Amino acid sequence: MSTEEKIKQYISNNRDHYIDLLREWVQHPTRSGQEYDLQKKIAERLENSGLDVDFWEPDRRELEDHPAFTSPRKDFKDSPNVVGTLKGSGGGHSLILNGHIDVVPEGDLEQWEDDPFSGAVKDGKMFGRGTTDMKGGNLALLIALEAIVEMDITLKGDLIFQSVIEEESGGAGTLAAIKRGYKADAALIPEPTQMKIIPKQQGSMWFRVTVRGISAHAGTRFEGISALEKSWKVYDTLMALENQRNIRLQDPLFKNMTIPIPINVGTIQGGSWPSSVPSKVVMEGRYGIGPDETIEEAKAELEQSLHRLQQYDDFFKQHPVDVEWFGANWIPGSVDLSHPLLGILQDQYESSQHEEPVIQASNWGTDGGMLTQYADTPAIVFGPGTTKMAHFPNECIELDNIFEIAEIFFHSIIEWCEKED
Repeated sequence: MSTEEKIKQYISNNRDHYIDLLREWVQHPTRSGQEYDLQKKIAERLENSGLDVDFWEPDRRELEDHPAFTSPRKDFKDSPNVVGTLKGSGGGHSLILNGHIDVVPEGDLEQWEDDPFSGAVKDGKMFGRGTTDMKGGNLALLIALEAIVEMDITLKGDLIFQSVIEEESGGAGTLAAIKRGYKADAALIPEPTQMKIIPKQQGSMWFRVTVRGISAHAGTRFEGISALEKSWKVYDTLMALENQRNIRLQDPLFKNMTIPIPINVGTIQGGSWPSSVPSKVVMEGRYGIGPDETIEEAKAELEQSLHRLQQYDDFFKQHPVDVEWFGANWIPGSVDLSHPLLGILQDQYESSQHEEPVIQASNWGTDGGMLTQYADTPAIVFGPGTTKMAHFPNECIELDNIFEIAEIFFHSIIEWCEKED
């Protein structure tokens, strides 16, 4: 029996088992701070497959001086990382299989048809928070890994399975794995891409802009200067900057996206009394960063753009806009289109699906940028599920896609890491 026939038979024989396993994973509500129980089960499963397993709670003190670190948490108690290594015999490429176990909160329960953590299966789909983002993708990686072990295939390169925490709040889990010494010749991240292959991804940061005015009684508002009216100019400047940055971005992998690297103002707060001219307005938002620019370059462009308001409005000379960078950030990443792993994924996709894959960039971030930039590990994002279901009520995933992509992963891993004859 050929390797192609063996993996198809393996998936067919174990399909129901893996669907049950995914349901079990979904029934663990692994919100930030609640990952321990499921991570322990994953660690035990990797150990049973013969991998060397590393199970630890990251130490914030070891991470917080790193330029990529961000987290709203004071510590990572009950939030362990799991890394399992299948050692190769030597001479092949190493590969990281990276997926995050944390999920976002379920939101308004009234918008869910079933319990958000039910793992209900209907019409070939599994429903529940985390199915598409990204436990379904993690399962596809595990299927490929366990098939390799079960078939007694010896790889030349190391295969490193990572189940990490904190991706949803900026990537502290993957950063902790990097600081612990884990890196490889390449990485696969099965975020929901609708089976599109993503070698380039946008990064993003949160910003806070404070606009000041001069308070006055509403009856004589002309004696004051409204921070709200001045904030309109700030907002117009941000939208003009967004337009400039996107016109400049000529990467063909972004060609089908309306706004590849958006600037979004998500909150606006200001004023203290209905009968007073507002003296302060605070705007907070998300700032998209191109895959080939640095965070520092991107930050400087926004700051300089707002500083130039002084050239058009003398008020801003005496009352300049304050810009702060806070909260979450996701590191941009770019893998060369000639990278051999990308070619392997394309070939295996075409062989499996009998059509050419879609290669594009993403306008959302993952831990791939952090691996690419800070671990010297080029990361390609490719997975089942679709981003339009991520973070949404009634989140779900097509079960067939998980098994289709697991087969592609299986063949790609063997070709990249190389197997002994």
